[in-house]
Amino acid sequence: MKIIDGIENMKEGIPYPVLTLGNFDGVHLGHQAIFRMLTDCAHKHAGTSVVFTFVPHPLRVIAPERAPKLLTTYKEKIRLIEGCGIDVIICANFTKEFAGVSAEDFVTDVLWKALGVKEIFIGSNYLFGKGRRGSPLLLKEMGLKYGFAVNIIEEIKVNDLIPSSSGIRNLIANGKVEQAAVLLGRIYSVEGIVIEGARRGRKILNIPTANLLTANELLPKDGVYAVIAEIDGKKYGGATNIGFNPTFEDKKFSFETHILDFDGELLGKTLRVSFIRRIRDEIKFSGAGDLAKQMKKDIEDIRRIVTDYIN
Repeated sequence: MKIIDGIENMKEGIPYPVLTLGNFDGVHLGHQAIFRMLTDCAHKHAGTSVVFTFVPHPLRVIAPERAPKLLTTYKEKIRLIEGCGIDVIICANFTKEFAGVSAEDFVTDVLWKALGVKEIFIGSNYLFGKGRRGSPLLLKEMGLKYGFAVNIIEEIKVNDLIPSSSGIRNLIANGKVEQAAVLLGRIYSVEGIVIEGARRGRKILNIPTANLLTANELLPKDGVYAVIAEIDGKKYGGATNIGFNPTFEDKKFSFETHILDFDGELLGKTLRVSFIRRIRDEIKFSGAGDLAKQMKKDIEDIRRIVTDYIN
């Protein structure tokens, strides 16, 4: 897959570009369905499937106070799009100047003149251009003028639900990771580096944990989760606690994972945590002993839950 960083770097012609455009945060099942249509069409015409997206998210520039916590980092989004078989990703640098470009000028100068688009696949509710005045119907009209086809995709349903990035963000923020996984088409996961923590896990509770520093913006609701922990390409079951450790009256947020059946050095390693199920809320216990007792029960429950995911 080829990545073009910035419209100004579109130097070479692209054979029969078949394009979709959007933010594609989360690369959920709705996005994936459009990508399949895109790749099928491109293959049919011996052409090129092209995803046109934006960095940063437009709201970060237009209305930072309304910008959402993203489901995926930029790196993760690119990886997921590549996994859908896309040939080219164009990542436009979204600036205030870019935000001021009218929908008509964007279609004329970028999609038609610079890219030479042949076909476009677009969701029926997608809006673009200055003031979000560009619509699928405008694309249709300009396609007739410039000679490219526009395919308007109606909302795609999964179990009678319509996947949307905002809806999935809401599910995850409320700890509903199982429902989010249905709409994502995969278990929601975050990745980060294992850092030094308070060291209570091994010393006080006799349950060692890995503390994660992650660039992911959106974490599930505070609580205890059954997870899959991936280290060096190998998967383990795990118990993750997200929150402020009320038993110890911590004021600092922590994201820590006990990895089942793992005995090794983790500090500085990259760890991916995939959230299978929320087990319970964070609870303030009377002391470390009661907390350790509950954690051991959680771990046994989680061990049964994760069996099907790691075997």
